[in-house]
Amino acid sequence: MKAYCIVYERLHDPKMFEEYRKQVMPTIEAYGGKFLVRGGKFTAWEGEMPFERIALLEFPSRKAAEDWYNSPGYQKILPLRLNATECQFIVADGVE
Repeated sequence: MKAYCIVYERLHDPKMFEEYRKQVMPTIEAYGGKFLVRGGKFTAWEGEMPFERIALLEFPSRKAAEDWYNSPGYQKILPLRLNATECQFIVADGVE
């Protein structure tokens, strides 16, 4: 069953975030993941949306998503994202 990482972000340090963006793709691809949404325009039709960016990643399984997030390669660059943004990070199981 596929798993999805949903990340809501508000940028505080665009330069540091850009450094994170330059390094993150190989860590995701190593675990079979890919971006389905990476920033871009969105519209909140219901409720309050306090974040300005959304990222949605797809992984082949929850285990792959968890292994990616906990991998040494991702943990090495994670502080760049955490220090550059205010965020919420969710992992959800898919329906297939």
